[in-house]
Amino acid sequence: MVIILNDMKFYPAFVNIKGRRCVVVGGGRVAERKVLSLLQCGAEVAVVSPRLTEGLKALKEEGAIEHIERRYRSGDLEGAFLVICATDSQTLNRKVYSDAEDLGLLVNVVDTPELCNFIVPSVVRRGDVTIAISTSGRSPYTARWLRERIEGLLPEEFAKVVEIVGAVRKMMLKEKLNNDNKLRIFRLLLDSPLPDYIQRGDRRRINALLKEVTGLNITLSKLGIKIGERKP
Repeated sequence: MVIILNDMKFYPAFVNIKGRRCVVVGGGRVAERKVLSLLQCGAEVAVVSPRLTEGLKALKEEGAIEHIERRYRSGDLEGAFLVICATDSQTLNRKVYSDAEDLGLLVNVVDTPELCNFIVPSVVRRGDVTIAISTSGRSPYTARWLRERIEGLLPEEFAKVVEIVGAVRKMMLKEKLNNDNKLRIFRLLLDSPLPDYIQRGDRRRINALLKEVTGLNITLSKLGIKIGERKP
């Protein structure tokens, strides 16, 4: 799900960067946040900067990132798929943007929409669910405000809800149910107290709910899904 406010200037898309080389220019706290998000998505990350934060140093020592320990030079973007520039030098930012554009790369200069051919949205993650919120660079605070509201609407347990609904869907493919019945079952599950049951680790109630809603002998065990122990 992607929410875009104002007139749409960017095409909303989710990009697979697993195993792709991504270059981050800059070694400060903002760069560190960008590096962590890239690593989370499976990217191969190179950081170009004479200095690194303690967090980035730790990632370097772990072998999680490549460190090019000097100031940026033209040619550092060769072989890259995506570039993020997080420096406080407008001259350097414009140079990186120009070089990336010449190479046809995806490039984002942090907090400078005019030097971006893609923007990084504010994101809410709940397991396999990713909700991206953007104001096309016009009001990052508004995007953050929306993200916080959505986070409040979707508890952490929603990740397990999606896992359960997905497993039920897979099992129901074997049943001869029409689409209307399937949609009714999914809606009932999503509108149910399932998150609360998951939070409490109440397998009995979850299993009873699954059987009642689907009309089938479906249990967590049959779905191959584990949840935490009951909480007091």
